[in-house]
Amino acid sequence: MSSAAFSSLESVFDIITNKLPDDQKTVLVIDELPYWAEKDEALLSVLQKYIDTRWNSKNMMIILCGSALSFMEKKVLSEKSPIFGRRDSQMKLEAFNYRDSALFVPKYSAEDKAICYGVTGGIAKYLSLFDPGKSLDENIIRLFFNADGYLFDETRNLLVQEFSDVTLVNNIIEQVASGENALNNIAAKVHEKDTTVLYSLEKLIDVGLVEKRKCITEENNKKKTQYVLRDHMLKFWYHFIPKAVSVIEMGQGEMYYKRVVKPQMHSYMGSVFEEMCRYYTLEKGIQGAYGSVLTQTGTWWGVEQIIDEDGKRYSQSSDIDVVGISSIDKTAVIGECKFKNEKIDKEIYETLLRRSKLLSGNYHVICFLLFSLSGFTKWFDKEDIQNKITITVEDMYL
Repeated sequence: MSSAAFSSLESVFDIITNKLPDDQKTVLVIDELPYWAEKDEALLSVLQKYIDTRWNSKNMMIILCGSALSFMEKKVLSEKSPIFGRRDSQMKLEAFNYRDSALFVPKYSAEDKAICYGVTGGIAKYLSLFDPGKSLDENIIRLFFNADGYLFDETRNLLVQEFSDVTLVNNIIEQVASGENALNNIAAKVHEKDTTVLYSLEKLIDVGLVEKRKCITEENNKKKTQYVLRDHMLKFWYHFIPKAVSVIEMGQGEMYYKRVVKPQMHSYMGSVFEEMCRYYTLEKGIQGAYGSVLTQTGTWWGVEQIIDEDGKRYSQSSDIDVVGISSIDKTAVIGECKFKNEKIDKEIYETLLRRSKLLSGNYHVICFLLFSLSGFTKWFDKEDIQNKITITVEDMYL
């Protein structure tokens, strides 16, 4: 079988140009543009020349794709790019939401659909690797806890693709994954200056791996800023894989998963479930399901004053998992989320009711949402509570 050889980039594009039909539209797709551009620095300049001189009068569409976000933004879309100003539109493909992700595993239970989303982050490629005919456990073991599993080494591949200093970025992500979410604490843990860590965090935010989270009612308060992992696959990987690499490479990944990972799965899913509930709340709130049109959802955290049974006052950290606000009429809905094998009882509702008073006076709380994996106690059936909605995981997939 003979192979084609081209003496230059121009010869490649000349062939394409000569093959363009006059009577129909042609679509030229260049997939993974960054890999080609890294091999040939002249690519974008040559492409610009042909767009401006040879293809400008042709009936054609050019689609440039790339999974390396930093390259696409800095080398293709920025003002310094040779092809800057020549795009008609751009699209950043986001991960699937939890409900769309479930379409890849339609026969799973609602709980398993949620966990599938929690370990893949809704990334289409990762979801496509799940065999819907196999159980959730079998898929996770095969993909994460085998030395040849696709997702066993995926994190390293992601970081190498986007960052030159992988060691520092890896150390930063490890700290964020472990629960360190303040800039100065992260910097102290990795033994670097705040400015150095901030630079890497901002790059991680740009590529969608980290999120800079602010308290929803105090977004201008710089002291109330947290850095959290946005990518759920990354979160799952850093939570369980690094401490088990040797075990997995010895072929004992299945044993590790069953004895260590699976018993902790509900705990791991806590933050993932909260994100799912915030999405659900905003989706319903946009439709006016709670008596007001919500425009934003997020979280709230701060300090509350508690008076014990003896009348002594003390302070404690406090948070509200779900806060949906309406900038239209200054109302809010708040919610608590529990991904546990136990039913939500009245204490959870009473705590949420108490914490509702901690929100900024700019918002009037009109509805209380309780999200539960395992349902609710009979107390909720007996009590006639207004402005309270109970929601199960099954409800979230209807």
